[in-house]
Amino acid sequence: MLAHVPGALGEAEILRLREALAGASWEDGASSGGASKTMKRNSQLPPDSELSRKLGSAVASALLASPAFIAAAIPLRIFPPLFERYEAGDRFDPHVDNAVRGDAMTGARIRVDLCATLLLSEPDEYEGGHLFVEDIFGSREFKPHAGDVVLFSAGSLNMVTPVTRGERLASFVWLQSMIQSDEARDLVCDLDAAIQDLSPRIGGDDADMRRLSTVYHNLIRIWGEA
Repeated sequence: MLAHVPGALGEAEILRLREALAGASWEDGASSGGASKTMKRNSQLPPDSELSRKLGSAVASALLASPAFIAAAIPLRIFPPLFERYEAGDRFDPHVDNAVRGDAMTGARIRVDLCATLLLSEPDEYEGGHLFVEDIFGSREFKPHAGDVVLFSAGSLNMVTPVTRGERLASFVWLQSMIQSDEARDLVCDLDAAIQDLSPRIGGDDADMRRLSTVYHNLIRIWGEA
């Protein structure tokens, strides 16, 4: 699973998040790195702070309002989104994210199937800071626009290259999908995309469209959990 979702958050939402983060107090990002914390050099908003929870709730709501994000992730649970800042010299060396995450405030635990990086800075605001993700086709590089989301399997090797100028702001999100298998989720996502492409051309009342929609929902019924 590797997907680029453009414009998951709009300009107004990005501006509100950035204004709130402008006066925030940051801490060492290694505190949330788990087993990979020795490879992580950046800053993060304290995860249990009131501001982090408030902004995280806004990010989660926006993602859940994005049809493209829903189609790719088929989310069951979202860990409270966190916020990170990369300045000159900061980086995140190649790592794989933890398989399980627990929320210290609520005690809730999720199986981490997917990771999502939501950019809050535009590419021309910083140099370096490229996100690399390994998938079955090799290494993929991303430096998307503010508001875009890069969604990838939590089992993928990933890294953020050193920032050499400016500031890279982002929110990162861990998710448990209704469909655990990456392969099954990809098939359902492709089927959903085909349905969305065909529907305007042949109409939602077409008999074959109804058959495709039935297959889509029955695959989720077979593979999904709720």
